[in-house]
Amino acid sequence: MSLRFAILTALLDEELSGYDLARDFDHSLGFFWQASHQQIYRELKKLGEIGWLSSRSLRQSGRPDRVLYAMTGDGKQALDDWVLGGDKMRMHEIRDDFYIKLYNTSPGNLTHILSSLRDRRQWMQERLALYEKIRERRYAKPEQLSLRRQGVYLALLAGIKSCQFYVAWCEEAMSLLERSADHCKLSSPELVNTA
Repeated sequence: MSLRFAILTALLDEELSGYDLARDFDHSLGFFWQASHQQIYRELKKLGEIGWLSSRSLRQSGRPDRVLYAMTGDGKQALDDWVLGGDKMRMHEIRDDFYIKLYNTSPGNLTHILSSLRDRRQWMQERLALYEKIRERRYAKPEQLSLRRQGVYLALLAGIKSCQFYVAWCEEAMSLLERSADHCKLSSPELVNTA
């Protein structure tokens, strides 16, 4: 997905400043699509140049003018074309260096691998708690949401389910490798890195 369509999506309901867009990426769209503030501002400029966004300045007392961006008709058409276009079933494969490291699990790195699994589980549990808090505050009754907000809820639900799966996978992986670590300690204590 191109960053431009994530930005257009953020502008569907209201005008936003670059700062507001960056905040949205940090707290909403950023769960599924990462972009730095610099990337967002560069893309805003490009979208304005091709006519998909308009902008207006809003005077602020004692502060620089605030620039608000809005999607144009051409931008809305481009977003609609993007949603309808392309391969409906195209999914991205998982790319994670850690899975390659798992292929190299050995008695010498087992402690490190287990530590990484614990860290990953902790990070994912924190992400899951955040998603659950968002669901509780904003999407407690999904059947009462507008159709577009139901789509947002479904993306959030996919994130929740993914986190739950990943936490369960970490726990299963840790259980297996902890048993293997115990076996390695019994059979060859010198092979296990206890650092």
